[in-house]
Amino acid sequence: MDSSNRTSGVATTQGQITDSLSRLPWWLLILVLGAVFLIFRFINDETYREIFNFLRSGIIVTIRVTVIAYVFAITFGLLAGLGRVSSNPIIYNIATLYVQIMRGLPILVTLLYVSFVIIPLVITQINTLGVYLAGIGLLGEENILAMLGNRRAGLEVNFEIRAIIALAISYGAFSAEIFRAGIESIGRGQMEAARSLGMNYFEAMRHIILPQAVRRVLPPLGNDFIAMLKESSLVSALGVQDITQLGRLYSASSFEYLKTYNMVAFLYLSMTILLSMGVKTMETRLRTND
Repeated sequence: MDSSNRTSGVATTQGQITDSLSRLPWWLLILVLGAVFLIFRFINDETYREIFNFLRSGIIVTIRVTVIAYVFAITFGLLAGLGRVSSNPIIYNIATLYVQIMRGLPILVTLLYVSFVIIPLVITQINTLGVYLAGIGLLGEENILAMLGNRRAGLEVNFEIRAIIALAISYGAFSAEIFRAGIESIGRGQMEAARSLGMNYFEAMRHIILPQAVRRVLPPLGNDFIAMLKESSLVSALGVQDITQLGRLYSASSFEYLKTYNMVAFLYLSMTILLSMGVKTMETRLRTND
């Protein structure tokens, strides 16, 4: 009897240990060990140190492009998301048209189209307006509108700005669907209750619906930010000197393809994993608070 109890107890303990081990984040442990190994190699290898110093300015450019573009993307997304739930048919159709077009185009195509078609066209129209206003005496001959895009005047719209605009327009469509889903997840009774208290549509949306919706969509927006960080590597196609572009330049001049792209991949992976852990923490806290 005692031996059977002991056997049962040992089996239970072993099962608990097995369950505990199975729940451990082994993937994270493997990544950490891999990162430690690579960092050790980077520290003790002069070539890796040289590559990192070469790519360091690209890290700043990548982060700057991603952050600025995503701020604008969230703004566009919020406006388009509100349009997608609007009862006004004109606003609804304009917002839906924007979302469907942007979601249907590859991001690289959007980057190229915005950079080489839309922005030059807009600059030409602004120049024409500036020349016209100067002709009728409202502005001077060398006004900012007429000189926009002029490199010698320091008013050139460089490719980093064009890339930011393109990424913001493209990701604004994805953010719009996130906001739309968040707004529609709030019960219709809350809007009706707010209207019964004397609030108009905009007041009810601002004070009642949007605060709850934003809270629910924060994790998806965080995941979108991570996706944009990775997609920002496409700006290298425009010659913007981000991590990817500098990696291409260094590998082409030194022929150190393995070490260069090891470093490029490590930098992107480090940033995305840290951000993913942050999003996971945010999800856990929001779930706990709820």
